Amino acid sequence: MVVPVAFFALFFAWPVVSIVERGLRVDGVWQFGRFGETLSRPEILDVLWFTLWQALASTGLTLLIALPGAYVFARFDFRGKGLLRAVVTVPFVMPTVMVGTAFLALVGRGGLLDELWGVRLDTTVWAILIAHVFFNYAVVVRTVGGLWAQLDPRQEEAARVLGASRWKAWRTVTLPALAPSVAAAALMVFLFTASSFAVVQILGGSTYSTLETEIYRQTVVRFDLTTAAVLTMVQFVAVGVVLAVHARTVRRRETALRMVAPEETARRPRGIGQWALFAAVLLSVALLIVLPLGVLVERSFATSHGYGLDYYRALQTPDPSGTFLVPLLDTIGNSLRYAVVATLIALVIGGLAAAALTRRAGRLVRGFDALLMLPLGVSAVTVGFGFLITLDEPPFDLRASWILVPLAQALVGVPFVVRTMLPVLRAVDERLREAAAVLGASPWRAWREVDLPLVRRALLIAAGFAFAVSLGEFGATVFIARPDSPTLPVAVARLLGRPGELNYGQAMALSTILMVVCAVSLLLLERLRTERTSGEF
Repeated sequence: MVVPVAFFALFFAWPVVSIVERGLRVDGVWQFGRFGETLSRPEILDVLWFTLWQALASTGLTLLIALPGAYVFARFDFRGKGLLRAVVTVPFVMPTVMVGTAFLALVGRGGLLDELWGVRLDTTVWAILIAHVFFNYAVVVRTVGGLWAQLDPRQEEAARVLGASRWKAWRTVTLPALAPSVAAAALMVFLFTASSFAVVQILGGSTYSTLETEIYRQTVVRFDLTTAAVLTMVQFVAVGVVLAVHARTVRRRETALRMVAPEETARRPRGIGQWALFAAVLLSVALLIVLPLGVLVERSFATSHGYGLDYYRALQTPDPSGTFLVPLLDTIGNSLRYAVVATLIALVIGGLAAAALTRRAGRLVRGFDALLMLPLGVSAVTVGFGFLITLDEPPFDLRASWILVPLAQALVGVPFVVRTMLPVLRAVDERLREAAAVLGASPWRAWREVDLPLVRRALLIAAGFAFAVSLGEFGATVFIARPDSPTLPVAVARLLGRPGELNYGQAMALSTILMVVCAVSLLLLERLRTERTSGEF
């Protein structure tokens, strides 16, 4: 635990505490009375209430739509499965500002629905909820589906032989085994939607505001650090309570599972019911994920004089306004380099943390389990701004270093690594490790020959998640990315903030390139995972 604790203390706790101290400590005196003043304001209460209920609604809707998809990817074998898995993961890597923009082009004024049927959903809560499902669909499919694919179906079949109906067998055998994974996915979706920023700002307009958008407004627009600090503390405490309840609830449901190779559980759909479910999942993916992505691609080619590659060619030329010091095409290489380094950091930190949490060594470790998820629920604006005011003096003067961006991105990737690996690690029967020790294996050899073959698939899934969130991280990166090496999400956001057809078209072109890069990367990872996990069980 030493390395993960030191990492989070230095790159998460210190920046956040520094921001809170600046906002609540005046002339050496803490202004705790500002909590009551701020939280009693009606507009702040409205923000708190909307943040809570839209996050709960978004989480429930995501689980309702994505769990059937998790089952299809886990249990069905069909042509193009790897490609489709990469496609559903693409929205998660997209900058949240582009998620909002995609749905604005789909459901806003002059959007596809408005042109075809005169239907507009922008400035309504439904646009926000659907966009959140679009963004978080892959979280449920990969987190739950990764474990579901490894569950031995013979356990459920045994219950059917003993007289249980299909529904009762699933409810009493499979669902309890999946409960920790479902809870982990629900937790991540809730934290992401509770801290939603760009989606709410673009689709909600001035009608809706979450804690994240309010913290940004108070910090950047009004420079009211006191109100921002109060809201940050409220967010911090609320997330801590949710994580504590989650850790206590999930721990009671953990069991040793009988796991097999995913190739042994996947088969072609059988019967009308399974084919209907398969078709329904494909339809939902087409409407919910492929359609918004298609709108972005279409806009990247649509110029004022017809379809063409004008916006893509413009990415290769220097920016005449001087906003970008390098051609926009260079942001692709920057993003990939940052994402690779951030993924390696997240795997090391998250892997060590997951290994420590597997041992169940007292309250300290259980508390650390909850703390690891805090970066997903605490404002990225606070973390990014905190980096600027803390990491500026020796021995941690990193403001001019390129490593600052991967460090910030790894903070968001670590929770995904832990949450993906932990259910599988804890599901490994302890008797296997004990048998290896009795036969003379050292702890290292026992881990290498017992744990690693079982968790290698989860490790590769975790790597994919960490790489994806690193590519799409925006909230903290926008504060710390250097002008000569911006990332793709930062470049897209800055282009969208500038008027003009060319800027909008270049933003669409960069977003399309980001989608392609993500899809290709995830497809390669999918193939690597299949090759390396086949035959291991």
